[in-house]
Amino acid sequence: MSKTELANQQVNVKQINHDLMEMLANVVWVEEYELKQSPFSALTVKEVHTIYAISMYEEKTASQVAKAVHLSPSAMTTAIDRLVDKGYVERRRSKEDKRVVKLGLTHQGRILYRAHQALHFKVTKALLEDMSNEEALAMERAVHNLQAYLKALIDS
Repeated sequence: MSKTELANQQVNVKQINHDLMEMLANVVWVEEYELKQSPFSALTVKEVHTIYAISMYEEKTASQVAKAVHLSPSAMTTAIDRLVDKGYVERRRSKEDKRVVKLGLTHQGRILYRAHQALHFKVTKALLEDMSNEEALAMERAVHNLQAYLKALIDS
């Protein structure tokens, strides 16, 4: 398709909306399916996202993680207790302030983190696979705009 033909195309907002909704549902399904096929099948997708929010390299407080995964502090405490019992997360006293408890990933938690990250990278690479650099930059802007909009809704 020539640049002129591309310039004359109309954006089909209804189709984009439909595809976005279908894509979101499919991402959830793929995450659940991949999880059930993995050595981590005893976990829920929400638990995996909690582990991912704790992060690989920095310790976070339970309230920081709760905010990231949109859970109340009490629900976060229950979720963390389960992940500690399952061997994916550990509580560590802050070296600077012994009253502060930080969350960190165990060896098993780091393995899961890397596996989940690899799945996300695979999906992202598939999204960008046949795009030109210009198209990929437009996609980057679109994803950034959508994320900013969603974050503003959450924060309001």
